[in-house]
Amino acid sequence: MKRWMLVGLVGAGLALPAGAQCVMCYRTAHAQQDARAHVLNAGILILGAPPFLILAGFVAFVFRRDEPGE
Repeated sequence: MKRWMLVGLVGAGLALPAGAQCVMCYRTAHAQQDARAHVLNAGILILGAPPFLILAGFVAFVFRRDEPGE
């Protein structure tokens, strides 16, 4: 199980530089000033964090409950 967690963390670490913008958000940010584009990108990341954390919590709950020692 620890190996799968390591694979997930490495995959997430490699995906971070990819950015968090769809095509429409990218074009909107590109048309704005640099400061506003940075704020838009930060807002997209903030709005994406809760669903990811909810999914991570659910996966952790399922794997913790599925351990054979209990």
